[in-house]
Amino acid sequence: MPFLTRPVLAAGTFSGAPQPTLPTGDGLVLRPWRTEDAPAVHVAFQDPVMHQWHARAADSEEEVRGWITEWQGAWERERGVQWAVADAADDRLLGRVALREWVLGDGVAEVAYWTTADTRGRGVAARATRTLTHWALDEIGFQRLELLHAVANDASCRVAQKTGFALEGTKRKAVLHPDGWHDMHLHARVRGD
Repeated sequence: MPFLTRPVLAAGTFSGAPQPTLPTGDGLVLRPWRTEDAPAVHVAFQDPVMHQWHARAADSEEEVRGWITEWQGAWERERGVQWAVADAADDRLLGRVALREWVLGDGVAEVAYWTTADTRGRGVAARATRTLTHWALDEIGFQRLELLHAVANDASCRVAQKTGFALEGTKRKAVLHPDGWHDMHLHARVRGD
């Protein structure tokens, strides 16, 4: 049975070109991950705050190198995209921003981010998310970006609000964290917001 609408984003939109590097214009750069980022990611995941809001732990740099290999391959497979957020001046790793859970036909993806412990409170997640959002909605043509965070994660809620993601509701007991099931705020931006 034929569809009555065309896909928002066609298959092959991403796999035919390399993952771009995106400067924020204010001292940060979103760049593809490199294997040599593994030590810094491993250190970032030793932070207890990461354990509070993420379901993964990093036991070794070797394990993180495996993650980076997965992150690098997601673009080519058109499953998502992950960027290292780095200082534009010295390339120091400050965090990560991603578009995951792609549904290309509907033009929908989920935004995710984290920052290193020494970076928190400096607006890095918001600046990276703003750049990612502009690229995804305005340059690529995604129709809708969703952003989920634990209701108790006030810092993530502030990032969503600062970057124009409207709160659409609460998904009850939607994500399992090490301390149990978390209610999640669902925020979203759509093209034209």
